[in-house]
Amino acid sequence: MRDIIFNEWRGFLRNNLFLIIIFVFTSTLLVTTYFGIIQNKKQIETQKNAKEHIREQWDTMDPTNPHRAAHFGSYAFKSPNVLNSLDEGINAVTGNVLRLEGHKQNDVMFSEVSQSLLISKFGKLKPSLLFQFILPLLLIFLSFNSYIKERESGRLKLLLVQGISLKKIVFSKMISIWFIGLILLFFTFLFQLIVNIDQLSFDTIIRLVLLFSFYGIYYLVLINLTILFSLIFKNATASLSFTIIIWFIWTIFFPKIIGNMVEEISPLPTRVEFQKGMEIDRSKGIDGHNPTSIRKEALEKEVLAKYKVSDISDLPVNFTGILMQADEEYGNTVWDKHFGSLYEQLHFQKRNYQLSGFINPFASIQSLSMGMAGTDMFHHLNFLKQAETYRRFLIKKLNDEYAFGGAKTGDRSWKADTKFFQSVKDFDYNTPLLKSFITKYLLDIISLFLWLFGLTFLLNYSSERIMIL
Repeated sequence: MRDIIFNEWRGFLRNNLFLIIIFVFTSTLLVTTYFGIIQNKKQIETQKNAKEHIREQWDTMDPTNPHRAAHFGSYAFKSPNVLNSLDEGINAVTGNVLRLEGHKQNDVMFSEVSQSLLISKFGKLKPSLLFQFILPLLLIFLSFNSYIKERESGRLKLLLVQGISLKKIVFSKMISIWFIGLILLFFTFLFQLIVNIDQLSFDTIIRLVLLFSFYGIYYLVLINLTILFSLIFKNATASLSFTIIIWFIWTIFFPKIIGNMVEEISPLPTRVEFQKGMEIDRSKGIDGHNPTSIRKEALEKEVLAKYKVSDISDLPVNFTGILMQADEEYGNTVWDKHFGSLYEQLHFQKRNYQLSGFINPFASIQSLSMGMAGTDMFHHLNFLKQAETYRRFLIKKLNDEYAFGGAKTGDRSWKADTKFFQSVKDFDYNTPLLKSFITKYLLDIISLFLWLFGLTFLLNYSSERIMIL
């Protein structure tokens, strides 16, 4: 097999057209990767400047009512990681910035959620676009005629007469072409490592290694499929045509069809329905700005009993601040109910879409590519969860200062000083480690390996069957 592989590569290297194509592909991949890295760094720098500006606003804030500051709010930034330059995933759809304010959990994910599964659309020119759409075509065109050419030229008979099995010939050609895809991947990923050497962490390196491995498996699946068709049809035109048809179905039609089916199985509420449902549940709680509800009266009795006074004006704290926080906590239960239900549906949709990988390996490689790059739905929902946790911390800190920082009930002129606002810490998004997320991609990994083992078995069987015939 080694001699056949070496001979295949000699043929490749002596083919000027092949060398030109490889040079163009390599150059395109490196240039695309470079500009992706530049764009990523620019986005990180822009977010850094915006974050510093927001921090400066809080540090220089004039003495003011803490609850007014809660309405002023803040922002949560999901800083792109190093691998975002390889695969932007859904970030272009969902965005990377979330506004945080009192009485409201903003619905960045929901506003664009209907597009989150339409991953078949072409986005910005990123290496992932070339990895998933262009490079596979190159490998298909290199594979479809590799066996048929040998058979039609008569060279196959010479190799068989020398005692080399057809199976070894077929698998040698498969490995030879696979190495081309691996080399192009290797140079791209190596360039990514070199340029970002100062920003790499162990988790990032693991993600990059796995991303390289998954793309390598996907390319092997495509090469095996193409050579299998060449063995079956024994005609270059039929082999290429059938492979291209299958590839188009996988990459263009299936993602759209499966996406629509998933949304039909588990439809999301419309924006109007979603907002209306929250408004109805929200109206049943305490309204901190118009406190006339039964819940407000119950809270008032509870606080009076706690401080052993008979009138709100006698409280040593500001009841308005306590009321505001009670209103906020009730609102949190409403957000948890509605957004929690929405996110569960998104997880259900994502799982169903991942199941389509068993009939379409392209769905699996796209899911794994976004997952390893940290730009898929799972990572975005994690960002929203961290941002909401911080929002609740921020609003509670402001309301507690209003309630227990020295103001008395009815004293609307009381203001927290600048030093207090300087003590409010920033939101820092912590990208989850891959080990805590890897189980979410088991369906994609299993389906990809099943495709590999299945096609390898069929290729092995077909090569032995042809020997018998």
